[in-house]
Amino acid sequence: MKRRIPLGFVLVAYFCSCSAFYLPGLAPVSFCKEVTDNEECQTDIQLFVNRLDSVESVLPYEYDVFDFCKDIKEKRPSENLGQVLFGERIESSPYKFKFTPDVKCAKVCLKTYKKDSKLDAAKLDFLKMGMQLNYQHHWIIDNMPVTWCYDVEDNQKYCNPGFPIGCLVTADGRAKDACVINSEFNKKSTFYVFNHVDIKITYHSGKSEGWSGSRLVAATLEPKSIKHTDENKLNCDNSSPMEVPVDFKDDVSIIYTYSVTFEENNTIKWASRWDYILVSMPHTNIQWFSIMNSLVIVLFLSGMVAMIMLRTLHKDIARYNQVDQEDAQEESGWKQVHGDVFRPPRKGMLLSVFLGQGTQIFIMTFITLFLACLGFLSPANRGALMTCAVVLWVLLGTPAGYVSARLYKTFGGEKWKTNVLLTALLCPGIVFADFFLMNLILWVERSSAAIPFGTLVAILAMWFGISVPLTFIGAYFGFKKAAIEQPVRTNQIPRQIPEQSFFTKPIPGIIMGGILPFGCIFIQLFFILNSIWSHQMYYMFGFLFLVFIILLITCSEATILLCYFHLCAEDYHWWWRSFLTSGFTAVYLFVYSVHYFFSKLQIIGAASTILYFGYTMIMVLIFFLFTGTIGFFACFWFVNKIYSVVKVD
Repeated sequence: MKRRIPLGFVLVAYFCSCSAFYLPGLAPVSFCKEVTDNEECQTDIQLFVNRLDSVESVLPYEYDVFDFCKDIKEKRPSENLGQVLFGERIESSPYKFKFTPDVKCAKVCLKTYKKDSKLDAAKLDFLKMGMQLNYQHHWIIDNMPVTWCYDVEDNQKYCNPGFPIGCLVTADGRAKDACVINSEFNKKSTFYVFNHVDIKITYHSGKSEGWSGSRLVAATLEPKSIKHTDENKLNCDNSSPMEVPVDFKDDVSIIYTYSVTFEENNTIKWASRWDYILVSMPHTNIQWFSIMNSLVIVLFLSGMVAMIMLRTLHKDIARYNQVDQEDAQEESGWKQVHGDVFRPPRKGMLLSVFLGQGTQIFIMTFITLFLACLGFLSPANRGALMTCAVVLWVLLGTPAGYVSARLYKTFGGEKWKTNVLLTALLCPGIVFADFFLMNLILWVERSSAAIPFGTLVAILAMWFGISVPLTFIGAYFGFKKAAIEQPVRTNQIPRQIPEQSFFTKPIPGIIMGGILPFGCIFIQLFFILNSIWSHQMYYMFGFLFLVFIILLITCSEATILLCYFHLCAEDYHWWWRSFLTSGFTAVYLFVYSVHYFFSKLQIIGAASTILYFGYTMIMVLIFFLFTGTIGFFACFWFVNKIYSVVKVD
């Protein structure tokens, strides 16, 4: 007897496998030991350096800001919009070597800091600040992160795509961060600079598979602190660490060195060379727990909705359609508000604008996650996710204008020019203003995350040159279409709403409405926040897409349930409530972000704190519009459906 595999497991397996597919557009590069006639085979291996970041600060910095060895002929590969927005600044490094042979203890440069020089003191202080806040290097070889692999608990190996500048032993003798890896790091009030790296490059030879050269499948390193006494007689086996005292009293000289070893491994394929990094991140079991937790919530809600639809609603409709008019007047329930249920809401202009923007965000999110599942936006394609999202948002102005205009016309609004302008400018304007203020702080702090003025102008040009005109086009077609026809007429005189119980009052219902949707996403939210603020790699778009679908269902069902209960209590003000019920999930998102900030992050400094909450507010606003729109349209469909099947005299 064959076991049946649950559909949920099949979907997750499909999407997870999709996210691991070979990424189109990124072709493998072959390396040869000697120069050949084959132009596709390279001998020089280029090591690129990216911006440095820290879990204790939101401010990333360019490699050049720290006083490290610099490449004389510096080259910067072109960066896409997503990389610029995320503060990535990739440049060539002074670490030069060829594909085999091994390199033993090669000098990169000598940095000397004179105690009498204010400039040297400032440079050394900035380097110390980087070590104190545990700033991490991010190096790249063949578009692959150079990782630092080390053992963690339960004999697990974790491969970090970054490694620290150095570390600090505090005045009370406590070894901070990476200083715990070496017992030699024991001198109080002393910084230890990691001035040497042992790089190990693993390659896959093409001889057995019929292609020339070799392909790099892994690049790891081990940072070391070595005190070189003579730059002409380097000894990388020296166990004495490179100490930099907290107090700058004597001249300090730091010699940067490196070693490179090559190892052949034909079991690792080029297409799966990222696996060793991803496997070291122990998330899979928690992800399955997250999915099962979300599915339980969905099944519970689906059962409730099904019970209401099939039993309660069916009985209500049958009863309402059978009784005569006199009996109906004595009845209570949702039919009694049929003459008021489609009465236009207050502030209909603002609601229609929010719904237009929410539709734009919803379509953008769906397409972006779908493409990410297919492997187009994997971590190997740097900045592609953000670039895709921004471009899609700009191009989706037409649906936003159409939805906003059509609903505003349905609400009986006549100020169509104001509606179009607010749809095009209100929410994007709030996001841009917040973003610009955060950017000012980054400019002041000289951070690499500060968006260049030219990029800001380009973003404004995309907004006003593409998104706004498309919004006007969508609004034009929306206003040309007839208003959405309601299944029942609206009475001229509003019906009085009876006294409500505590649970059917607006605020308790809205607060309760966001709990279940948030319960579906909070585990996934932890990994997303980790990838943003703790600089961990996020690659599980299959799980994320499934959670996205579950969130849609949960928001819809929770809003429909609460909407039905309120209509049964003869409260017909459902327009704004349906939007705010599921939109309140964003408030829980903000509360969780506050909890994450204080419990999981070690961020210090006013600038970093302001940046964290500034960017969090952008996320909360986008999520509010997204979830609110889902809840509104689910409730709108539900209300139209139930009042279209009941007879009204």
